[in-house]
Amino acid sequence: MLSRIAFLVLLAAALPVQAARTVLVFGDSLSAGYGLPQRTGWVTLLEKRLAAGGYDYKVINASISGETTVGGKNRIEGVLRKHKPDILLLQLGANDGLRGARINDIRRHLSAIVTASQRRGTKVVVVGMRLPPNYGAQYADGFQSIFAEVARQHGAVLVPFLLEGFADERRLFQHDGFHPKREAQQLMLDNVWPALEPLLITSG
Repeated sequence: MLSRIAFLVLLAAALPVQAARTVLVFGDSLSAGYGLPQRTGWVTLLEKRLAAGGYDYKVINASISGETTVGGKNRIEGVLRKHKPDILLLQLGANDGLRGARINDIRRHLSAIVTASQRRGTKVVVVGMRLPPNYGAQYADGFQSIFAEVARQHGAVLVPFLLEGFADERRLFQHDGFHPKREAQQLMLDNVWPALEPLLITSG
């Protein structure tokens, strides 16, 4: 007859090991770490903060520099099938806005990405962006409103503005004036964290 300890050891060995949950970052160059030293972007800092906070999550960065919302819409199903994320951070739209894409098209593409994600049980955080005033008040205001509208329509969580608090500080941006420097990556994470943290489950 097995001893109690031996029985418990065998039982533990037979139980499946629960895989870490997954946070998927689905964005453009702002999340891909364009122009930064390797593994210094805000997504890498997120990975470190999760580990330090006792959150058993792996972080997948599926961001592509230059990505647009239509590109994201076209590849989201494959990304979801491959990574099966628990949480998706949707950070797309900036390139659409800079190219003057139609507001309704941007909204429709973002909505399709959120719908595809939620259909698989993935929680979504919509990360908002804004445009410089030289794009015209009407277009800039319409663009800014997209993200809150999509989040509200689908019951998703909203980060109002990824660059909140430093968008007008030129010293924190690279020479192109658009991509934040390494020094700004912590600020970007700090803007995302309050929306993300309530969705996390502690490993304990």
